Amino acid sequence: MTELTQTLSAAPPDTSSANADLDPLEAPSFPELIYAHYDWWRELRGDGLTDATNARYDKVRRGFQATHGRIARAYWCSHVESAVVLTEKKGRFPWSGTQCNFHRETHWATQDQPDIANEMYRCDELAVRATTVLTGVRQRICMNLVMASAEHLMSLVDRRATNSDAKANAAMLAQEQQAITRAEKYYNEAANGQAQIVYFAGMALVWLSLTWAIPVAALLAGACGAVVSVISRINTGQFELDYDVGRPYALFLGGLRPLIGGAFAMAIAFAFNGGLLHLPVAAGESSADRRLALLVVSFVAGFSERWAQDTLVAAVPGVGKKDAPSPPAAAPPAQPQPPPEAAAAD
Repeated sequence: MTELTQTLSAAPPDTSSANADLDPLEAPSFPELIYAHYDWWRELRGDGLTDATNARYDKVRRGFQATHGRIARAYWCSHVESAVVLTEKKGRFPWSGTQCNFHRETHWATQDQPDIANEMYRCDELAVRATTVLTGVRQRICMNLVMASAEHLMSLVDRRATNSDAKANAAMLAQEQQAITRAEKYYNEAANGQAQIVYFAGMALVWLSLTWAIPVAALLAGACGAVVSVISRINTGQFELDYDVGRPYALFLGGLRPLIGGAFAMAIAFAFNGGLLHLPVAAGESSADRRLALLVVSFVAGFSERWAQDTLVAAVPGVGKKDAPSPPAAAPPAQPQPPPEAAAAD
């Protein structure tokens, strides 16, 4: 692939063209774009590029970009109809950002090279995850990492077609496998970070709603303790989420966390007020001091669910305690044995 093919294939679409309003059902597919480019490339390197082939490729490329977005990066195989393309398309709204999409048709090039086909499948899988889960700058970074690996793999296909050094090709494939692994690691870290932000937004949303709707001090203190607990775990790097479930579910889980902390806090507060648990407050302290102590206990209950559970279980007699094993049956008394002298006398 030459710089000329990269430049022409990545040219921005002409928005004044009729293709800008092309029906997606009538838009050219990615294989059609590959066929048009392959014919264009073959004539360009051969006897000369005809106007008909150039016009056909230009029309197909503009129609493809009008539907899928600008071709930001591309690699076209020089000996077979195969290619990988990364497109960028602006969202419908100003706050939507830019959506990246990975397009691949490499089965003709890798049908006899299963090792490269497996790595291309890893690129596919990572691209699907990145476009579904990630947004904004992190999505663009991850998608460009995927595209870089796909380009290198396709270049390796071209190298093998020229009967180049097998050991060098094997070394290149090993390096690319490591690069894809690093891209997967970046995706995992970026997706977990975004899931944490959505999770925290859910907690803050529910906490604010509780502040205005349910003015219960214990509930608010417990919800606040739950929020502080999650923040401290995020700061220490000990907080991970399942980010493949989608944003709504992560938002739902984040909203549940303050509710659970508030529920434990209210249960602990009721247990102390009802006399089920003893609040170690010094004698002579006012009721205001007792309420402040209850707020501290409620905060701790929301901060540590395990502590709240252990405290409640310990307060209820018989709960969480295993039945004591029955004592073993007493052995029958041993018969007295005669002394050795008496036995000898007998």
